[in-house]
Parts: sequence; structure tokens; C-alpha cells
Amino acid sequence: MKAWKYLLGFLFLAVVSLWVALFTAKGKNFRLIACDVGQGDAILAVYGDTQVLTDGGPGEKVLTCLEKYMPFWDREIELVVLTHPQLDHYGGLIEVFKRYKVSAFLTNDFNASTQGLEALKNAVGGSGARVIYPGVGTRIRVGMIYLDILHPPDGLNSTNINDYSIVTILTFADFEALLTGDIENGIGNEIAEKGLVKDVDYIKIPHHGSKNGLTPELLEASNPEIAVISVGKDNSYGHPDKGVLDMLFAAGAKVFRTDESGDIDLETDGENLVID
Repeated sequence: MKAWKYLLGFLFLAVVSLWVALFTAKGKNFRLIACDVGQGDAILAVYGDTQVLTDGGPGEKVLTCLEKYMPFWDREIELVVLTHPQLDHYGGLIEVFKRYKVSAFLTNDFNASTQGLEALKNAVGGSGARVIYPGVGTRIRVGMIYLDILHPPDGLNSTNINDYSIVTILTFADFEALLTGDIENGIGNEIAEKGLVKDVDYIKIPHHGSKNGLTPELLEASNPEIAVISVGKDNSYGHPDKGVLDMLFAAGAKVFRTDESGDIDLETDGENLVID
């Protein structure tokens, strides 16, 4: 009987060691995953045991993404970003805050005007996470990952909640990704005109590829190699817009869509890029 216990113990340790080895090997490179959460956004950045999650999609599919790309023993997310308080961006974050330790939460100050937002505020309040409010020009460091905040500026006055989307440039070594939330034409043009973004490797296309999202000016300013559209299959909005797709193809960007490819997993050492 003791021999069986020793054997089982040995097998358990061997399996755990194999898992550790696999995740350690993967952790040598930086990964940016556009999680397939349906009609919504959830972008997970991973380097080693450090994670930054931008948005959480409308429901709990983001948890599947976290379980897939984070080691099972890692229950901490160093930074969660909510670009703006709409259900397709915040819905999954309620369970994220309940199931993971979140060190910091970057968000606009918003009123809990719905039952879902009230649930999110309660989950954040009970998590002990440090709440950070965006400031244009602020740089946030999370291990080897950096976030530069481009938008929204202080004093913004708009009736369109999408205009308040937190826009960041996420940087790892020489790799740069422009994460845009649901900004619409006016804000995209403003960011371009101010010269806040130049020649990134990767852009998360605004507002799920809506015709009111990406503008020629923002596309020209950012000049991305890779364009990712987070969008649900057979959505009722007609996303992504054909005009936006034509614009991206004409610019020579490589376009990836979650409705066609599922999770879009980019891996880089800071210079060379591979997409699964």
C-alpha cells in the first residue's frame, strides 16, 4: 500500500513539474491575446507570471481565456483595465474580481447606474484592488509591461460614453500595441492630430469594427502591421463594417477577427512576432 502511495506521489510531482516546465518555457516571450468573448472586448497581456487584462467581455467567457493562458497556480492579475462602463466590456470583470486577486484597477470614475455596474463596484470594493484613474501622459509600469495613457483628457464633456474610452499604448520591449476601447471618429482623429501615436505594431480596432470607429487619420498615424477586431459571430450591428475592412486591406495590415479565428494569440520576444 505504501508503495502505491509513493508511486502516486511521484506521478503527481512529475505532472506538476511538467506543467511548470511548459509554462516557464512559454513565459520567456510576451503574449497578447484577444480573447474570444463574443460581441465584446477582452485583451490579455502575459509575460511570465505577470498579467494585464483590458476589459472582460459581456459574460464569463473571459474566465475560459484566463484559465487557458495563465498557469493554474497563478491566481493574481497585476492590472485590470476597464476602458469604459458598457456591459460588453465590464460584464466578465465581475467574476474576475471575485475569482482572482487583482492588484490594481484602472478605470474612469463612473456612476453605478445599472445592476451590473453596482455588482462590479461591489466586487472591486471587496477585492482590495488599488483603483487608478487615467491621466493623459501617465505611464504605468507592470513588470516589463508598460501602459501609456492617451485618452481621455481631464475636462472631457460628452454625452457619448464611448468618447470616455481609456486609450493606451501597451509596450513590451520594442513591441507596441494601440488599445482603443470603443472610441469613435472624433476621438480617433483627435488622437491622430495631436501626434499621440506613431507606427505601432498592433491595433485593436475601435468599437468592434464599427463604421463609426477607425478613421483614415488614425490608421495612417498608427500604421499597424497587425489589426485585430474583437467581434461576435452574426451580431446584429453589422460589425465589422466593410468600409473599415477595405481601409485596413488597402493599408496592408494583416487583419484578424475573433469571430473567425477564436482567440487571437500573438507571441513576441519584443522584436519578432508570431500569431496563432
